[in-house]
Amino acid sequence: MHLLFGAATLMLAAMPVSAQTPSDPEATRVQAIAEEAYVYGLPLVMTYGVMYSFAIDHESTQFKAPFNQLRRVATPLSPKDRGIPFPNNDTLYSMGWLDLRTEPMVISLPAVEKSRYHSVMLTDLSSINHGLIGTRTTGNVAGNFLVVAPNWQGQTPKNITKVYRSTSQFTMALFRTQLKSVTDIDAVKDIQASYRLQPLSAFLGQATPAPAADIAFPKIDRELAKANFFAYLDLVLRWVPPRPEDKELRERLASSGLGVGKFDEFKVIAGKYRQQLMLGVKTGDDKINHLVAAAGPRANGWNWNYSLDSDRDHYTGDYARRAAMSRAAPYGLNASEAMYPMTNSLPDGELLDASKHRYTLTFRPNDLPPVELFWSLSMYEGATRFFADNPINRYFLNSGMLPGMTKNSDGSLTLYIQKDSPGAGKEANWLPAPDGPIYLVLRLYGPQAPALRNEWVIPAVVKVD
Repeated sequence: MHLLFGAATLMLAAMPVSAQTPSDPEATRVQAIAEEAYVYGLPLVMTYGVMYSFAIDHESTQFKAPFNQLRRVATPLSPKDRGIPFPNNDTLYSMGWLDLRTEPMVISLPAVEKSRYHSVMLTDLSSINHGLIGTRTTGNVAGNFLVVAPNWQGQTPKNITKVYRSTSQFTMALFRTQLKSVTDIDAVKDIQASYRLQPLSAFLGQATPAPAADIAFPKIDRELAKANFFAYLDLVLRWVPPRPEDKELRERLASSGLGVGKFDEFKVIAGKYRQQLMLGVKTGDDKINHLVAAAGPRANGWNWNYSLDSDRDHYTGDYARRAAMSRAAPYGLNASEAMYPMTNSLPDGELLDASKHRYTLTFRPNDLPPVELFWSLSMYEGATRFFADNPINRYFLNSGMLPGMTKNSDGSLTLYIQKDSPGAGKEANWLPAPDGPIYLVLRLYGPQAPALRNEWVIPAVVKVD
């Protein structure tokens, strides 16, 4: 599904409006709580929407698998895949949404050859990564990894390599397995087939505990989320126990009935102070949009998005920045694992539009992206941020393709970014563009120190006509 919110406008249409005086202290309090609730809750509601379409709604075009089952995607993504913006084809995905209310889940990984990157990213309902398994963290050796609920108090069994404690009762496990070339798919499929996701009781050969209570998950889509934001937030808050840094804010939300089984109390407040709710949401949304626009650092038209790292440690109590990350660049790897500089403009701010111009990107001799693993450049539609159809079904160029590319006489490498072929002799270096605005993402897997310290400068995209 698409991201649920752009610049959100909540309708709250069913709530009656009562007049208040500007000096009403309760009106001021409600407006402040509405702003806090929106900023804190935006990632929660957005992620519930993703969970609903991926694991609950069997009719969704984005449905992957029911809870606690693993879906292995054995083919590269295409323009038809519109679940999460900025998809990548450097890695093939496997995915499972974990319901940890009954018991922990065990993720088992096989040994993987040292030259192949793989990872499992664990993402909570606030869209923040609370764990990372794989090449750069636990290695390419086989292992069994236990994912537990926030308040789990059990003993760690033998043969468990590491325990990851989720910050919510539901969590997403997103597996990435490097696809080195189009002829490499069978090797990736073999690795994916060895991935295992099972309840702890099954791993131990014990009886299955009594299941958690059924939940009547409400349908959600873009319009429903706008109209009923606080109702969805009230629901999701029940699955996200307050962390120490959340305690005071969550108490303020609870004082208005949110997240504590008293939503009827909130509806009474909303009916009386609808205008204040709307103003609070708008103020919060403006703050989030400002942070998205100010994300950086920026150089040569590229935005490195350091300020929107998905690692939980970057967001302790900074809910506005967390919401900005969720809106602008959700479900990415931690910056220490991979970096995602992106651009949709020239250095002077002119937006990239392949219906009007052809572009190039040239790396100087011996100045390719500094990575331990590999890099890629992906093409997206400017408006949707998804792949676009093109005549050769190519959506990215990466370092694995370098042997087939043509370098310039001085050793530099030019990539051709345009909607039409640059000619047979240059097609190996061609990144096809849609007939309209475009977005480029340069992925650096295993970024080296020059990238991490912002010392390496990406060349500017150049307009050639």
